[in-house]
Amino acid sequence: MPKKIERPVGPVVDPLPVGNVPDMRPLHGRWVRLEHVSLVEHAAQLFESFDGKDPDGGLWTYMGYGPFASFEVFAEWIKDREAAHDPWFYAFARRATGKALGMGAFMRNDPANGVIEIGHIWMSPELQRTREATEAVFLMMRYCFGDLGVRRLEWKCDALNARSRRAADRFGFIFEGIFRQHYIVKGRNRDTAWYSMLDSEWPKARTAFEAWFKDGNFDASGRQKAKLRVRS
Repeated sequence: MPKKIERPVGPVVDPLPVGNVPDMRPLHGRWVRLEHVSLVEHAAQLFESFDGKDPDGGLWTYMGYGPFASFEVFAEWIKDREAAHDPWFYAFARRATGKALGMGAFMRNDPANGVIEIGHIWMSPELQRTREATEAVFLMMRYCFGDLGVRRLEWKCDALNARSRRAADRFGFIFEGIFRQHYIVKGRNRDTAWYSMLDSEWPKARTAFEAWFKDGNFDASGRQKAKLRVRS
């Protein structure tokens, strides 16, 4: 009899992914609230959050859109984002004021395999480097693992976008490599850096976030005392 050849295979996935899809419910945090982006509710606030505060257009360097020449152009863009499904766009609103100061999206949803990406993340100068900014991303991550039941959460960015790559590392995503000549964005080549977090890695990350958010980790001005460290 011919000898049976044993070939390595991956472990059985049981249970299989639940296959949930983002339903645009609001996501509530202590300092921020994420809301389905709306032309009526958010366009003016979002435009005001960066208009005149980003003179060189640096906020949009690595995005596939922007800078926006006028509110009318931005409002038309927001109108399209409101109607979109995959990506599903959210506005980041500060709870203390109700003002929308940034955006993000769930995208490239693959429910059969339990995979989704968070992206299109931009934050106005007022929101950048704040406790609220970190909580906005945390709420997106928590929704993916807790409500959507994903096995794999992805973060991708231009390989030249040092700030986004530092953020991915800070939030606990694992670098997987570079996709060379992945896109053409605004007429320029984009190599894409890929990061991911698995469901087995999320509990540790969540614990690290929750410890970082504790009141004792911030001074009276809201500045952190200890850095967020998901991976030691």
